[in-house]
Amino acid sequence: MIPYQRTFLDNGLEVITHQDPNSKIAVFNLLYKVGSRFEKPGKTGLAHFFEHLMFGSSANVPEFDRALERAGGSCNAFTSPDITNYYMTLPPSNLETAFWLESDRMLQLTLSEKTVETQRKVVLEEYKQRYLNQPYGDIWHHLRKLAFDSHPYRWPTIGESLSDIENYTQEDVWEFYRQNYYPANAILVVAGNVDHQEVLGLAQKWFGPIPNPQPKHKAIPKEQAQSGRKIQELEARVPTDALYKAFKMPARGEEGYLEADLITDMLGFGKSSLLEQKLVRNGDRFASVGAYITGSVDPGLLVFSGKMEKNIKAKLAEEALDEVLREFLESDISENQLQKIKNQSESMKVYESIQLLNRAMNLAYYAHLGNPDIYEEEFEKKSAISPDQIQTWAKKLLDENQSSVIYYQAQAL
Repeated sequence: MIPYQRTFLDNGLEVITHQDPNSKIAVFNLLYKVGSRFEKPGKTGLAHFFEHLMFGSSANVPEFDRALERAGGSCNAFTSPDITNYYMTLPPSNLETAFWLESDRMLQLTLSEKTVETQRKVVLEEYKQRYLNQPYGDIWHHLRKLAFDSHPYRWPTIGESLSDIENYTQEDVWEFYRQNYYPANAILVVAGNVDHQEVLGLAQKWFGPIPNPQPKHKAIPKEQAQSGRKIQELEARVPTDALYKAFKMPARGEEGYLEADLITDMLGFGKSSLLEQKLVRNGDRFASVGAYITGSVDPGLLVFSGKMEKNIKAKLAEEALDEVLREFLESDISENQLQKIKNQSESMKVYESIQLLNRAMNLAYYAHLGNPDIYEEEFEKKSAISPDQIQTWAKKLLDENQSSVIYYQAQAL
């Protein structure tokens, strides 16, 4: 259990403190409830674009990084389909600097044409280097688009296309800022050797006067039930064929979500997993293989992916994967098998909790889901899942009519 105290300011900002008297640093984590699922077609990638823009200047801060470095701090951020998260570490004695910096860019970010154009070049280059010029780098562009017909999960956080990023106007940028960067759309977690009342005082001083706009958010389109298997074949200059097979799965918090997480752990987590043993160590088609879930707030994907051995075709490799999945569905799962996976999950949870930053991020993320206590509740629910429940949900989830398959084929030379 991560101890915390939680308060809401009058303007809606959620403030959480986690006291760790043994910590020599303080963590300042600000989560905004905006990710790529809040974008619209033709304007994709704006959430990620803002992650870059936020490290520019604001009305009273010419250079964000330099101001923080002078206070002995460091910072970073990440964007996902569901959230954007900004975090800093700094000495507790300089904690007020973090409040000043974050409140200034929440209220009055400088979005000059020069700033926007500079960051546009940076993001376009990132897009090319990470997604277009890397082997298999564009797979999530293709897999998301194949799996989702209407939900914004059908594009990756970087954006659906270069042209979307190239065509942002100043008004697009300002509108996104006004729509998403305000107190009631944010969760602040301050962790370390800190006092809750002192943190609240600083939050009220720096964030309290910031008003909330009245943004009009359009409803996020719901994905309709998939009615049949989807297939796409790609060819690219890659070393070997690769296979990506995704199944629709429930949203976080819905029945079946935790079972899906355990199923992928049983099948594809670590060197002792079923897929690793059957397909890599004792097979001749896969060079590597894994299984995971996207962990989405809305219904997402349960994914199997692997690279083939030289000259092995992805379609042939899928036959071997399907055979292992059939065996899994038809065989009984022992309590010992399942407990081993649960123990691994518990070890990972303990390991993650060692770092103060991880604790702060978890408190922010689960508060965004509704309540920080969901962190422990989710783990307790997962610990209580039985082998029969795993088997029942495996049969529901691993349905070919719910699958989207990409054969990523190496071009013949």
